[in-house]
Amino acid sequence: MHFSNLKGNFRKPAGSQTLKWLLGWHNEKRPKSPATGVRIPYVQNDGNALRQSTADTLTWIGQASFLVQLGGKNLLIDPVMSRSLGFIKRNSPPGLDWAALPKIDAVFITHNHRDHMDAPTLKRLGPGPVYVVPKGLGVWFRQNGFPRVVEMSWWQQEEIDGLDVTFVPAEHWSRRGLTDINTSWWGGYVIARNGLRVYHSGDTGWFEGFAQIAERFPDIHAAMLPAGAYAPRWFMRAQHIDPEEAVRAFKLLGAKQFVGMHWGTFKLSDEPLDEPMQILPAIWEKEELERQRLEAGVLGKILRLDKLA
Repeated sequence: MHFSNLKGNFRKPAGSQTLKWLLGWHNEKRPKSPATGVRIPYVQNDGNALRQSTADTLTWIGQASFLVQLGGKNLLIDPVMSRSLGFIKRNSPPGLDWAALPKIDAVFITHNHRDHMDAPTLKRLGPGPVYVVPKGLGVWFRQNGFPRVVEMSWWQQEEIDGLDVTFVPAEHWSRRGLTDINTSWWGGYVIARNGLRVYHSGDTGWFEGFAQIAERFPDIHAAMLPAGAYAPRWFMRAQHIDPEEAVRAFKLLGAKQFVGMHWGTFKLSDEPLDEPMQILPAIWEKEELERQRLEAGVLGKILRLDKLA
């Protein structure tokens, strides 16, 4: 079975487009910027406060990885703790290292790209947690020793460990190997408990699904939205929103808090690794949004979700 986007189109970049981008045969060329050694805001977090607290929290680990504490449950979304993705080295350390992590109850995977689904990290987490994955990915998890798997389709709702979970659409694509293009789905998650609701978009280009999510979930407390890996736009637009589109999505969703992600960790595109951090505040000011509603991204910083209610 093969999966597609809401429009029914196929968004994987063609090989010729990828070559054109890598060779710089286009008009959006940028000066080469470092892949490592770029300083990203970081707060030392040994995990003690997370283990002792009963509050609902959200902590950015890096890229699209978050620890979410909701209703007394510890959740990981797209956990990637590895120092590299093959030949792509990690720029900044995880906001929480292994020793700082509390016992994990559930792991959520948005899609199978390696900066979101990291096999070494998952194998170290082991078979204890429930693994919530897009439809088509369950076989990989079961074959790799993870028996507690929940596969989900778009708009499917499940109660998982006392949490209300909905898998929602995104505009993207999937591939893990040479022959599995779009054989598993991609998307985001809306996770709720006791009146608190968080949304993690996964990777996505701009699409009508933001309006559909806003209509179904009118009270999102924190929206984790990608703000990196967007240049050049002619190549990335179909699969990754840029900072302006991320803020536009946030406004459309009507969420209380913007939480930036998918930047500063792995060099996957042409813009400098720290560019989103530099330009998001200017976009925010232009849109006349309250400054306290912007969390551009600080590794290891604990965001209290109950303070947003």
